[in-house]
This record gives sequence, C-alpha cells and structure tokens, in this order.
Amino acid sequence: MAKGHRSQIKRERNANKDTRPSAKVSYARVSVQKACFVLDAIRGKDVTTALAIVSYNPRYASTVIEKLLKSAIANAENNNGMKAENLYIEECYAGEGPIMKRVRPRAQGRAYRIEKRMSNITIVLNEK
Repeated sequence: MAKGHRSQIKRERNANKDTRPSAKVSYARVSVQKACFVLDAIRGKDVTTALAIVSYNPRYASTVIEKLLKSAIANAENNNGMKAENLYIEECYAGEGPIMKRVRPRAQGRAYRIEKRMSNITIVLNEK
C-alpha cells in the first residue's frame, strides 16, 4: 500500500527523474546488432567527434543515429541550456523492438519466414 496522498507520491517520483538530456527513437527499421556497431564507435566521445564519425560512416544505421544525436543536442541546448561544445555521449544503447514477420515462397510449396527486425535506440548526453 502506498503511503501519502497521490500528489505527494507523484512529487516524490518526479524528484527522482533523470535530468540528463536524451533522445530516443522507437521502431527504427534497423536490427539491434547493426545499430550497435555504430553506437560502439561513438560511445564516450564528445559530440563533435561523434557527429563526424556518424556522418562519414557508410552503414544505414548511422543516418538514423546521426538524426537522433542532433535531436539530443538540440534537447540539451533548448531544454537544459547546455552548450554543445561541453557535451559528450554518456550512454547510448539499442534495444529490441517488434519484429515484422513476412513469408517468402520456396520450392515445392514451402514457405520460409523472413523477420524484419526493429530497434529502439537511446542516446543520453552529459556535460564535461
């Protein structure tokens, strides 16, 4: 049983909220494994270096992550009043999203399943 009034419980819950600027994309049409190749390359780097790495990376996931990183930087500047030069990537991870299941016809009337995977990608920034 929760103690206190509902507004008091909400106040306590909001006091423990994470104030670091972040951005999240849900249902990105790229598998977690492929997204993690790009995320591993930028983890812990400062924002300008990470943007340079992502913009010249040939993988498809890098275009999605570049857009997400720019969004996280804009969140930090507009919502938290932080300077872009002082930011670095503290956390970045990808989790599994839903899987679209498709069928591919094969020989002798058989059907093979094709799984088109999606991922939920999150980037959390912090100041130096």
